[in-house]
Amino acid sequence: MNSSRKHRVLFFIGSLSLVLIVSLLIAMVVIQSWRYTEAGKVPLKTGVILHAVNEQLLPEGLSTPSFFVRPVAPTIERQDRLMETSDGEEIAVRTYSPVQAGPHPVIVYYHGGAFMEGYGNIETHDNILRALANRTNAIIVAPNYRVAPSYHFPTALNDSFETLEWVMNHASELDANMDQVAVVGDSAGGNLAASVIMKAKESNLSVHSGVFLYPLTTFEDLPFASRDLYSSGYYFLSRSVMEKARSAYTPNEEDWLNPLVSPLLMDDLRGFPDSLVVTAEFDPLRDEGEAFAERLYDAGNNVEAVRFKGTMHGFVSFYEVMGRADYALQYVSDFLKASFNGSRGFVSQPFQVVEMDEGDTLQDEVEAYGMGMYLLWQKLTRLVSS
Repeated sequence: MNSSRKHRVLFFIGSLSLVLIVSLLIAMVVIQSWRYTEAGKVPLKTGVILHAVNEQLLPEGLSTPSFFVRPVAPTIERQDRLMETSDGEEIAVRTYSPVQAGPHPVIVYYHGGAFMEGYGNIETHDNILRALANRTNAIIVAPNYRVAPSYHFPTALNDSFETLEWVMNHASELDANMDQVAVVGDSAGGNLAASVIMKAKESNLSVHSGVFLYPLTTFEDLPFASRDLYSSGYYFLSRSVMEKARSAYTPNEEDWLNPLVSPLLMDDLRGFPDSLVVTAEFDPLRDEGEAFAERLYDAGNNVEAVRFKGTMHGFVSFYEVMGRADYALQYVSDFLKASFNGSRGFVSQPFQVVEMDEGDTLQDEVEAYGMGMYLLWQKLTRLVSS
């Protein structure tokens, strides 16, 4: 190769390397900019996920792209069943059972989804349900309760409570330990979980523990700061969706003050089981969830209130790619296991919301940039094809 040609080759390689380095730096700056949201700075991976969902860059909606998921060997058996309701209809009930012989504890799980069709069901929560079954070695029973606009209050609540009764009537078939029954729900499901526990108290049905993930606790227009700060919709839940859900689920405004719709307004919260209330920092429902936890505490119950920093509404759904969410799901699992075996300790005085801030590890940072590069490629591909 002559000297002139060699210089041209080296110049080309150098120029290409420079372009790649500059492009990479620009991409990193763009990805970093996603941390700065309308209500403040968020962790890098949280910012990437928020950007991906709000820009509709995930074709599977809120589900995790398979590209980033680490497969786990199955240790549970999933089964779909039908349960006849008291009004003569049938709803789907999905169970997740450990492959080992029992009897096992039971977790009745109520999915979130704003009480409305198209916002959530047992399919959208399948990853959480599988993981919870794996991590607790418990039987998960998840009803596909009926939702608005076809069904109004109290249909969803009745379906949810009747699922608890169904579990108790089928304990032998499920290989379930009925001394270890927990009720768990997220968002709208957290609302249902609280109301189911209240109905269980009235019916003398024993519930061992309760977990409420970023729960909706009141339909009343109360002045919670988080409702104003994080209700634009960028953090996965908007004020417009909340108002739409309220109108669809409870078209009768008098029901908004019903304690079975707004558990925060219940006069007597005594006798609740050991409870864990999980809230997210960037969530319009944060303050009302923590207010509910404080009311449980003031009523003499054992309760933990934990706020996960750097997270948004519904964040546990991203446990496969979000370290903070994985930690939260493990925290919930450990709480349930300890509660089942009676080893969970509770601080007696005073009530406080514990803030969990694990911070992002180097792995989280690297993965966030990897996800960001993938999303930028998706945007570029979309731009070219349009």
